[in-house]
Amino acid sequence: MTNFKTILFAVLAVILSSCCKSGDYEFERLYENLPFEMERVYRPQIPDYSVNLTDFGAVGDGVTLNSEAFAKAMSHLESKGGGHLIVPAGIWLTGPITILSNIDLHVTPNAIILFDPSRELYPVIETVFEGLDTKRCISPVNAYRAKNISITGGGVIDGAGQDWRPLKKSKVTEGFWQKQVAAGGVVENNIWYPDEGYLEGTRGASMNVPREGLDLDYIKSFLRPVMVSLRECENVLLEDCLFQNSPAWNLHPLMCRNVIIKNVSVRNPSYSQNGDGIDVESCENVIIVDSDFDCGDDGICIKSGKDADGRRRARPCSKLIIDGCTVYHGHGGFVVGSEMSGGVHDIKVSNCRFLGTDVGLRFKSNRGRGGVVDGIWIENINMTNIVTECILFNLFYSGASPADRVVDGKLVKGADLPLPVDETTPAFRDIHISKVVCNGARQAMLFKGLPEMPVKGIDVKDCTITADKGIELSWCEDISITGTSIVCPEGVQTLTTHNVNNLNNQ
Repeated sequence: MTNFKTILFAVLAVILSSCCKSGDYEFERLYENLPFEMERVYRPQIPDYSVNLTDFGAVGDGVTLNSEAFAKAMSHLESKGGGHLIVPAGIWLTGPITILSNIDLHVTPNAIILFDPSRELYPVIETVFEGLDTKRCISPVNAYRAKNISITGGGVIDGAGQDWRPLKKSKVTEGFWQKQVAAGGVVENNIWYPDEGYLEGTRGASMNVPREGLDLDYIKSFLRPVMVSLRECENVLLEDCLFQNSPAWNLHPLMCRNVIIKNVSVRNPSYSQNGDGIDVESCENVIIVDSDFDCGDDGICIKSGKDADGRRRARPCSKLIIDGCTVYHGHGGFVVGSEMSGGVHDIKVSNCRFLGTDVGLRFKSNRGRGGVVDGIWIENINMTNIVTECILFNLFYSGASPADRVVDGKLVKGADLPLPVDETTPAFRDIHISKVVCNGARQAMLFKGLPEMPVKGIDVKDCTITADKGIELSWCEDISITGTSIVCPEGVQTLTTHNVNNLNNQ
């Protein structure tokens, strides 16, 4: 019966897609003049059946642990072919929640789902983090190979990330630091860690992958999860809710297809380590619209795996529309990379605002990644108070935030020596940027390609950028900057027909 219902819902979705006239489709305006082919993305089909979380013994007092109630509710809905799990007003303390196919987690406006950070609630699983195949704790909200799922309702989902994340003393006030240290944990080199296990996990780790032979239960804090992990899912909707305070990244759709992110808010403290807003990784057919992100790392980030793991996966991130979004604090407003080894293509970003991010438009990678980023169109972007570059291409990405890179004054030695081009060589090309207005940045544009693989085919037009410095280009080819005004202390520079070919180390 379950298989029959699944087939029936799929048939109904196809009928709905074919019967809807273009004027009836809610995102039709986003497809007008779209510079690439992309099929319409529709909302998941959820059965018209609802249950209340309290029907399964849940208590919304912020003290009672409701893990069992959530699990029972999900199991019941699955037995009925799906439906809506209503989370009413209250504070619902719980362990991880697994969303199953054909189910809507409906968090009502005055409801808060608060995740208990007790490590025993989070088993270690095989997953992907920062583009690498690895092991991490299961995510507070998770789904794996589910179809027709959603999180809606307007409520709050809080990951209790303050109990998982390390904290750098340099990022907070002295009073905040003293309070954090007094609460417990351990300190080393002016970094606070939640426990000794986290510190042990950092020793000998490659990026965020721990060395072999460690007791994974002991280092669970180091294996802190992303808050919302959607792996290999299809027909996904996140709408209206506030997602905040994640242990690592906040929202992470991975190898998903047909995803809608609409009118959500994503918040993390500005000091949160790995506190990305949304990381769309190796996904296809994604719409992100009318949402805002206030983060401790990149705001809206596009990825497709890292190095050999990403190349082996060979799943590009493609067919994305991003419109009407706002990014506040964060290392970048719209970001591609640095994990882009599977390739990134066919993306349109429009009508967005970046207010105080480290970088506005940020493209980053490094030798060893491989992958091709091309076919990206960006238009109508307004920025204010950008800490470093308005537009940045950096193929010598070090892993530090741009602001930290400036403070440390670190240089990449030997960067001018070309290496052989092979599958590990990243490439950025065919990227179109227009109608950007930036009021305040340290530098208007910094393009830094590789000697063996220049950044090429970048078209910037009809922009107005106010910055302390103008344009710096290294290892670039076929860069076109037209109809653009750069306002800096040296005066106003209007670039009407500025074309750069074969520019190396300037």
